[in-house]
Amino acid sequence: MTLTQELELKKKLLQESTKLLNTQIQAAKEAMDEAQESANEHHGAIEDKFESFREACQIQRDMYARQLDELITTMGVLKRVNSTKENKEVSFGAVVMTELQNYFIGVSLGEIKIDGESFYAISGLSPLYKAMEGRTSGESFVFRDKTYKVLQVF
Repeated sequence: MTLTQELELKKKLLQESTKLLNTQIQAAKEAMDEAQESANEHHGAIEDKFESFREACQIQRDMYARQLDELITTMGVLKRVNSTKENKEVSFGAVVMTELQNYFIGVSLGEIKIDGESFYAISGLSPLYKAMEGRTSGESFVFRDKTYKVLQVF
């Protein structure tokens, strides 16, 4: 793979990660708004009966607000990935190809498919990342009793 192709793949991974995160952010916003609307709609003559319902809606809204806050923070981390930088070793923003799986080091988003190939978006705080951090092409690392050989890092 040429450097141009590597950076293009990294750019695609970053775009797809951003798209996934934006979808999650939108879903959390909508759920939060829906919970708030439910809490606002239920008031009237039988105030006491609906008070616990409104309280439950507020708790739910607060939960979605925390989720939204976490997702926005995660997006901030993702925006620090430089898709034009070639990584020579496993570090934040790197694409890591191993014999077993491929990884994109940034934020934890699970599996991402690009051109039919699977990549796992993992956080720079994950134990798996800690096991491979600093490795270069050709080196190996062990995680959960499995040995991974790094084929390529960019």
